[in-house]
Amino acid sequence: MYHSEQNLIVKPHKESRPRLALTLGDPAGIGTEVILKALAEPEVSQNCDVTVVGNWNWLVQTYDELNLSGNLVALANPNSLKVVDVQSNQNLDEIVTGVGNAVSGAASFAYMEYAIAQTLAGEFDGIVTAPIAKSAWKAAGYNYPGQTELLAEKSNVERYGMLFVARSPYTGWILRTLLATTHIPLRQVADALTPQLLTKKLDLLVECLQQDFGISKPRIAIAGLNPHSGEQGQLGTEELDWLIPWINQEQQKRPRLHLEGPIPPDTMWVKPGQAWYGNSATHNPADAYLALYHDQGLIPVKLMAFDRAVNTSIGFPFVRTSPDHGTAFDIAGKGIADSTSMKAALQLAAELATARKQDDL
Repeated sequence: MYHSEQNLIVKPHKESRPRLALTLGDPAGIGTEVILKALAEPEVSQNCDVTVVGNWNWLVQTYDELNLSGNLVALANPNSLKVVDVQSNQNLDEIVTGVGNAVSGAASFAYMEYAIAQTLAGEFDGIVTAPIAKSAWKAAGYNYPGQTELLAEKSNVERYGMLFVARSPYTGWILRTLLATTHIPLRQVADALTPQLLTKKLDLLVECLQQDFGISKPRIAIAGLNPHSGEQGQLGTEELDWLIPWINQEQQKRPRLHLEGPIPPDTMWVKPGQAWYGNSATHNPADAYLALYHDQGLIPVKLMAFDRAVNTSIGFPFVRTSPDHGTAFDIAGKGIADSTSMKAALQLAAELATARKQDDL
Protein backbone atom coordinates (compact mmCIF):
# COMPACT_ATOMS: atom_id res chain seq x y z
CA MET A 1 0.00 0.00 0.00
CA TYR A 2 1.12 3.55 -0.73
CA HIS A 3 -0.73 6.20 1.25
CA SER A 4 0.41 9.79 1.65
CA GLU A 5 -1.04 12.88 3.20
CA GLN A 6 -1.63 16.04 1.16
CA ASN A 7 1.46 17.82 2.48
CA LEU A 8 3.74 15.00 1.36
CA ILE A 9 5.15 15.03 -2.15
CA VAL A 10 5.36 11.97 -4.34
CA LYS A 11 9.05 11.83 -5.21
CA PRO A 12 10.01 11.40 -8.88
CA HIS A 13 11.41 8.01 -9.73
CA LYS A 14 12.80 6.15 -12.68
CA GLU A 15 9.44 4.79 -13.75
CA SER A 16 9.41 4.15 -17.48
CA ARG A 17 5.64 3.96 -17.53
CA PRO A 18 3.77 7.29 -17.53
CA ARG A 19 2.69 8.51 -14.11
CA LEU A 20 -1.00 9.38 -13.94
CA ALA A 21 -2.93 11.23 -11.24
CA LEU A 22 -6.45 9.82 -11.01
CA THR A 23 -8.83 12.17 -9.20
CA LEU A 24 -11.76 10.72 -7.25
CA GLY A 25 -14.30 13.20 -8.60
CA ASP A 26 -17.39 13.97 -6.54
CA PRO A 27 -17.34 11.40 -3.73
CA ALA A 28 -21.14 11.30 -3.68
CA GLY A 29 -21.22 10.05 -7.28
CA ILE A 30 -20.04 6.91 -9.05
CA GLY A 31 -16.42 8.03 -9.45
CA THR A 32 -15.07 5.92 -6.59
CA GLU A 33 -16.93 2.84 -7.80
CA VAL A 34 -15.78 3.04 -11.42
CA ILE A 35 -12.21 3.72 -10.28
CA LEU A 36 -12.16 0.62 -8.08
CA LYS A 37 -13.64 -1.46 -10.88
CA ALA A 38 -11.30 -0.12 -13.59
CA LEU A 39 -8.15 -0.51 -11.50
CA ALA A 40 -9.06 -4.12 -10.74
CA GLU A 41 -8.36 -5.00 -14.38
CA PRO A 42 -4.65 -5.85 -14.90
CA GLU A 43 -4.51 -4.46 -18.44
CA VAL A 44 -5.43 -0.99 -17.16
CA SER A 45 -2.44 -0.48 -14.88
CA GLN A 46 0.19 -2.52 -16.70
CA ASN A 47 1.09 0.40 -18.98
CA CYS A 48 0.91 3.22 -16.45
CA ASP A 49 1.67 4.07 -12.84
CA VAL A 50 -1.55 5.34 -11.24
CA THR A 51 -1.88 7.41 -8.08
CA VAL A 52 -5.42 7.97 -6.84
CA VAL A 53 -5.92 11.54 -5.59
CA GLY A 54 -8.84 11.75 -3.20
CA ASN A 55 -9.87 10.54 0.22
CA TRP A 56 -8.50 7.30 1.66
CA ASN A 57 -11.40 6.66 4.04
CA TRP A 58 -13.96 7.16 1.29
CA LEU A 59 -12.17 4.66 -0.93
CA VAL A 60 -12.17 2.07 1.84
CA GLN A 61 -15.78 2.79 2.78
CA THR A 62 -16.93 2.42 -0.83
CA TYR A 63 -14.93 -0.77 -1.24
CA ASP A 64 -16.49 -2.31 1.87
CA GLU A 65 -20.02 -1.22 1.03
CA LEU A 66 -19.85 -2.57 -2.53
CA ASN A 67 -18.55 -5.91 -1.33
CA LEU A 68 -21.30 -6.16 1.29
CA SER A 69 -23.96 -5.26 -1.28
CA GLY A 70 -23.26 -8.40 -3.30
CA ASN A 71 -21.37 -6.63 -6.07
CA LEU A 72 -20.22 -9.32 -8.52
CA VAL A 73 -17.58 -7.25 -10.33
CA ALA A 74 -13.94 -7.37 -9.19
CA LEU A 75 -12.78 -4.34 -7.20
CA ALA A 76 -9.26 -3.08 -6.59
CA ASN A 77 -8.42 -3.28 -2.89
CA PRO A 78 -7.46 0.22 -1.70
CA ASN A 79 -4.56 -1.36 0.20
CA SER A 80 -3.03 -2.30 -3.15
CA LEU A 81 -3.25 1.22 -4.59
CA LYS A 82 -1.11 4.34 -4.43
CA VAL A 83 -3.29 6.97 -2.79
CA VAL A 84 -2.75 10.62 -1.89
CA ASP A 85 -5.20 11.56 0.85
CA VAL A 86 -6.21 15.16 0.14
CA GLN A 87 -7.78 17.04 3.02
CA SER A 88 -10.46 19.53 1.93
CA ASN A 89 -11.13 21.03 5.40
CA GLN A 90 -14.67 19.69 5.18
CA ASN A 91 -16.55 17.20 7.32
CA LEU A 92 -16.85 14.19 5.05
CA ASP A 93 -19.55 12.79 7.34
CA GLU A 94 -21.83 15.33 5.64
CA ILE A 95 -21.40 13.59 2.28
CA VAL A 96 -24.36 11.42 1.36
CA THR A 97 -23.96 8.89 -1.43
CA GLY A 98 -26.13 9.95 -4.34
CA VAL A 99 -26.54 13.56 -3.20
CA GLY A 100 -24.07 16.18 -4.35
CA ASN A 101 -23.67 19.12 -1.97
CA ALA A 102 -21.23 21.85 -0.99
CA VAL A 103 -19.08 19.42 0.99
CA SER A 104 -18.72 16.91 -1.85
CA GLY A 105 -18.10 19.79 -4.25
CA ALA A 106 -15.34 21.24 -2.09
CA ALA A 107 -13.74 17.80 -1.79
CA SER A 108 -13.71 17.16 -5.55
CA PHE A 109 -12.34 20.66 -6.16
CA ALA A 110 -9.51 20.04 -3.70
CA TYR A 111 -8.62 16.78 -5.47
CA MET A 112 -8.39 18.61 -8.78
CA GLU A 113 -6.28 21.44 -7.38
CA TYR A 114 -3.78 19.00 -5.94
CA ALA A 115 -3.55 16.91 -9.11
CA ILE A 116 -3.04 19.97 -11.31
CA ALA A 117 -0.39 21.50 -9.05
CA GLN A 118 1.61 18.29 -8.83
CA THR A 119 1.34 17.60 -12.55
CA LEU A 120 2.57 21.10 -13.40
CA ALA A 121 5.43 20.47 -10.93
CA GLY A 122 6.42 17.40 -12.92
CA GLU A 123 5.26 14.73 -10.47
CA PHE A 124 2.75 13.29 -12.94
CA ASP A 125 2.66 13.01 -16.74
CA GLY A 126 -1.10 13.30 -16.97
CA ILE A 127 -4.40 13.56 -15.14
CA VAL A 128 -7.45 11.33 -15.42
CA THR A 129 -10.50 12.87 -13.78
CA ALA A 130 -13.58 11.12 -12.44
CA PRO A 131 -16.80 13.12 -12.87
CA ILE A 132 -17.70 16.13 -10.75
CA ALA A 133 -21.02 17.94 -10.29
CA LYS A 134 -20.92 21.55 -11.44
CA SER A 135 -23.83 22.34 -9.10
CA ALA A 136 -21.82 21.00 -6.14
CA TRP A 137 -18.82 23.12 -7.14
CA LYS A 138 -21.09 26.16 -7.30
CA ALA A 139 -22.57 25.33 -3.89
CA ALA A 140 -19.00 25.21 -2.54
CA GLY A 141 -18.28 28.64 -4.03
CA TYR A 142 -16.40 27.58 -7.17
CA ASN A 143 -17.94 29.00 -10.32
CA TYR A 144 -16.42 27.10 -13.25
CA PRO A 145 -18.29 25.68 -16.24
CA GLY A 146 -16.38 22.44 -15.74
CA GLN A 147 -13.07 20.80 -14.93
CA THR A 148 -11.58 21.77 -18.29
CA GLU A 149 -11.88 25.48 -17.50
CA LEU A 150 -10.20 24.98 -14.11
CA LEU A 151 -7.37 23.09 -15.81
CA ALA A 152 -6.95 25.95 -18.27
CA GLU A 153 -6.87 28.63 -15.56
CA LYS A 154 -4.37 26.80 -13.36
CA SER A 155 -2.19 25.95 -16.36
CA ASN A 156 -2.35 29.52 -17.71
CA VAL A 157 -3.55 28.19 -21.07
CA GLU A 158 -5.88 30.11 -23.38
CA ARG A 159 -5.89 27.71 -26.36
CA TYR A 160 -7.60 24.48 -25.42
CA GLY A 161 -10.36 22.21 -26.59
CA MET A 162 -12.53 19.21 -25.73
CA LEU A 163 -11.85 16.25 -27.99
CA PHE A 164 -13.97 13.14 -27.56
CA VAL A 165 -12.25 9.90 -28.52
CA ALA A 166 -13.78 6.43 -28.74
CA ARG A 167 -12.66 3.14 -30.27
CA SER A 168 -15.38 0.97 -31.79
CA PRO A 169 -15.63 -2.47 -30.15
CA TYR A 170 -17.03 -3.77 -33.45
CA THR A 171 -14.47 -2.52 -35.98
CA GLY A 172 -11.61 -0.92 -34.04
CA TRP A 173 -12.19 2.38 -35.87
CA ILE A 174 -11.46 5.49 -33.76
CA LEU A 175 -13.99 8.31 -33.60
CA ARG A 176 -12.54 11.74 -32.81
CA THR A 177 -14.87 14.70 -32.30
CA LEU A 178 -13.79 18.21 -31.33
CA LEU A 179 -16.28 20.79 -30.06
CA ALA A 180 -15.84 24.37 -31.31
CA THR A 181 -17.96 25.71 -28.43
CA THR A 182 -18.67 23.86 -25.22
CA HIS A 183 -20.68 24.79 -22.14
CA ILE A 184 -22.64 27.83 -23.29
CA PRO A 185 -26.39 28.34 -23.83
CA LEU A 186 -27.64 27.45 -27.30
CA ARG A 187 -28.83 30.99 -27.97
CA GLN A 188 -25.21 32.21 -27.62
CA VAL A 189 -23.66 29.74 -30.06
CA ALA A 190 -24.09 31.70 -33.28
CA ASP A 191 -22.52 34.81 -31.73
CA ALA A 192 -19.65 32.85 -30.20
CA LEU A 193 -18.69 31.19 -33.48
CA THR A 194 -16.22 33.27 -35.51
CA PRO A 195 -13.51 32.53 -38.08
CA GLN A 196 -10.92 33.38 -35.43
CA LEU A 197 -12.35 30.86 -32.96
CA LEU A 198 -12.55 28.10 -35.55
CA THR A 199 -8.97 28.76 -36.65
CA LYS A 200 -7.83 28.26 -33.05
CA LYS A 201 -9.81 25.05 -32.74
CA LEU A 202 -8.55 23.75 -36.09
CA ASP A 203 -4.96 24.52 -35.06
CA LEU A 204 -5.45 22.54 -31.85
CA LEU A 205 -7.07 19.63 -33.65
CA VAL A 206 -4.34 19.37 -36.29
CA GLU A 207 -1.59 19.57 -33.65
CA CYS A 208 -3.29 16.85 -31.61
CA LEU A 209 -3.82 14.54 -34.59
CA GLN A 210 -0.18 14.89 -35.56
CA GLN A 211 1.40 14.77 -32.09
CA ASP A 212 -0.83 12.29 -30.27
CA PHE A 213 -2.20 10.11 -33.06
CA GLY A 214 0.55 10.26 -35.68
CA ILE A 215 -1.75 11.47 -38.48
CA SER A 216 0.39 13.83 -40.57
CA LYS A 217 -2.18 14.62 -43.29
CA PRO A 218 -5.55 14.42 -41.57
CA ARG A 219 -8.94 14.51 -43.23
CA ILE A 220 -11.29 16.65 -41.16
CA ALA A 221 -15.06 16.99 -41.57
CA ILE A 222 -16.60 20.29 -40.45
CA ALA A 223 -20.29 20.62 -39.59
CA GLY A 224 -22.59 23.35 -40.77
CA LEU A 225 -24.45 25.41 -38.21
CA ASN A 226 -27.95 25.53 -39.68
CA PRO A 227 -30.27 22.78 -40.96
CA HIS A 228 -29.02 21.61 -44.37
CA SER A 229 -26.01 23.91 -43.79
CA GLY A 230 -28.26 26.89 -44.45
CA GLU A 231 -29.52 25.65 -47.84
CA GLN A 232 -28.00 28.52 -49.80
CA GLY A 233 -29.11 31.09 -47.24
CA GLN A 234 -32.73 29.97 -47.04
CA LEU A 235 -32.31 28.47 -43.55
CA GLY A 236 -29.64 30.75 -42.15
CA THR A 237 -26.80 32.80 -43.62
CA GLU A 238 -23.80 31.94 -41.42
CA GLU A 239 -22.50 29.39 -43.90
CA LEU A 240 -22.56 31.84 -46.82
CA ASP A 241 -21.47 34.84 -44.76
CA TRP A 242 -18.31 33.36 -43.27
CA LEU A 243 -18.16 29.59 -42.72
CA ILE A 244 -17.68 28.53 -46.35
CA PRO A 245 -15.16 31.32 -47.08
CA TRP A 246 -13.29 30.35 -43.90
CA ILE A 247 -13.07 26.69 -44.90
CA ASN A 248 -11.85 27.64 -48.39
CA GLN A 249 -9.24 30.00 -46.93
CA GLU A 250 -8.00 27.39 -44.43
CA GLN A 251 -7.76 24.76 -47.15
CA GLN A 252 -5.56 27.06 -49.22
CA LYS A 253 -3.36 27.81 -46.19
CA ARG A 254 -3.07 24.11 -45.26
CA PRO A 255 -2.49 22.07 -48.42
CA ARG A 256 -1.50 19.01 -46.36
CA LEU A 257 -4.98 18.85 -44.89
CA HIS A 258 -8.20 17.72 -46.48
CA LEU A 259 -11.10 19.78 -45.15
CA GLU A 260 -14.68 18.77 -45.91
CA GLY A 261 -17.66 20.98 -45.22
CA PRO A 262 -19.75 22.55 -44.15
CA ILE A 263 -21.53 19.20 -43.99
CA PRO A 264 -25.24 19.30 -43.06
CA PRO A 265 -25.38 18.38 -39.37
CA ASP A 266 -28.07 15.73 -39.87
CA THR A 267 -25.97 13.77 -42.38
CA MET A 268 -22.41 14.37 -41.11
CA TRP A 269 -22.70 11.48 -38.67
CA VAL A 270 -23.87 8.85 -41.16
CA LYS A 271 -20.37 7.73 -42.19
CA PRO A 272 -19.06 7.64 -38.61
CA GLY A 273 -22.06 5.52 -37.63
CA GLN A 274 -21.42 3.14 -40.51
CA ALA A 275 -17.71 2.95 -39.65
CA TRP A 276 -18.53 2.34 -35.97
CA TYR A 277 -20.77 -0.63 -36.67
CA GLY A 278 -19.57 -1.75 -40.11
CA ASN A 279 -16.44 -1.52 -42.22
CA SER A 280 -14.49 1.72 -41.88
CA ALA A 281 -12.53 1.07 -45.08
CA THR A 282 -15.76 0.77 -47.04
CA HIS A 283 -17.45 3.83 -45.58
CA ASN A 284 -14.35 6.07 -45.66
CA PRO A 285 -14.93 8.21 -42.55
CA ALA A 286 -12.84 11.26 -41.73
CA ASP A 287 -9.94 11.22 -39.27
CA ALA A 288 -11.73 13.77 -37.10
CA TYR A 289 -14.97 15.72 -36.90
CA LEU A 290 -15.34 19.37 -35.89
CA ALA A 291 -18.76 20.04 -34.36
CA LEU A 292 -19.82 23.64 -33.83
CA TYR A 293 -21.63 23.26 -30.52
CA HIS A 294 -22.03 20.88 -27.59
CA ASP A 295 -25.09 18.80 -28.51
CA GLN A 296 -24.28 18.74 -32.22
CA GLY A 297 -21.18 16.75 -31.39
CA LEU A 298 -22.09 14.88 -28.24
CA ILE A 299 -25.49 13.46 -29.15
CA PRO A 300 -23.99 11.26 -31.91
CA VAL A 301 -20.90 10.47 -29.81
CA LYS A 302 -23.03 9.26 -26.92
CA LEU A 303 -25.40 7.35 -29.17
CA MET A 304 -22.48 5.37 -30.55
CA ALA A 305 -20.08 5.31 -27.61
CA PHE A 306 -21.80 6.28 -24.38
CA ASP A 307 -20.03 3.59 -22.36
CA ARG A 308 -16.55 4.02 -23.84
CA ALA A 309 -16.04 7.59 -25.09
CA VAL A 310 -13.24 9.58 -23.50
CA ASN A 311 -13.13 13.34 -23.01
CA THR A 312 -9.60 14.38 -23.96
CA SER A 313 -8.46 17.93 -23.20
CA ILE A 314 -6.09 19.23 -25.86
CA GLY A 315 -3.81 22.24 -25.75
CA PHE A 316 -2.45 21.59 -22.25
CA PRO A 317 1.21 20.87 -21.40
CA PHE A 318 0.13 17.48 -20.04
CA VAL A 319 -2.33 14.75 -20.93
CA ARG A 320 -5.82 14.93 -19.44
CA THR A 321 -8.64 12.47 -20.03
CA SER A 322 -11.97 11.81 -18.39
CA PRO A 323 -14.82 9.32 -18.86
CA ASP A 324 -17.63 10.74 -20.95
CA HIS A 325 -20.33 10.48 -18.31
CA GLY A 326 -21.42 12.34 -15.23
CA THR A 327 -21.67 11.62 -11.53
CA ALA A 328 -24.82 9.49 -12.00
CA PHE A 329 -26.07 10.26 -8.49
CA ASP A 330 -29.18 8.18 -9.17
CA ILE A 331 -27.19 4.92 -9.25
CA ALA A 332 -24.34 5.83 -6.90
CA GLY A 333 -23.65 3.18 -4.27
CA LYS A 334 -25.74 0.53 -6.00
CA GLY A 335 -22.82 -1.36 -7.52
CA ILE A 336 -24.19 -1.16 -11.06
CA ALA A 337 -22.04 1.65 -12.54
CA ASP A 338 -20.25 0.71 -15.76
CA SER A 339 -16.49 1.31 -15.59
CA THR A 340 -15.85 0.89 -19.34
CA SER A 341 -15.40 4.61 -19.98
CA MET A 342 -13.10 5.05 -16.97
CA LYS A 343 -11.03 2.11 -18.16
CA ALA A 344 -10.84 3.67 -21.63
CA ALA A 345 -9.86 7.04 -20.14
CA LEU A 346 -6.97 5.46 -18.23
CA GLN A 347 -5.78 3.47 -21.22
CA LEU A 348 -5.94 6.43 -23.60
CA ALA A 349 -4.11 8.67 -21.10
CA ALA A 350 -1.39 6.03 -20.83
CA GLU A 351 -1.06 5.79 -24.62
CA LEU A 352 -0.92 9.57 -25.13
CA ALA A 353 1.49 10.18 -22.25
CA THR A 354 3.76 7.38 -23.48
CA ALA A 355 3.83 8.90 -26.96
CA ARG A 356 4.74 12.31 -25.54
CA LYS A 357 7.49 10.84 -23.36
CA GLN A 358 8.97 9.13 -26.41
CA ASP A 359 8.80 12.39 -28.40
CA ASP A 360 10.72 14.12 -25.61
CA LEU A 361 13.58 11.60 -25.71
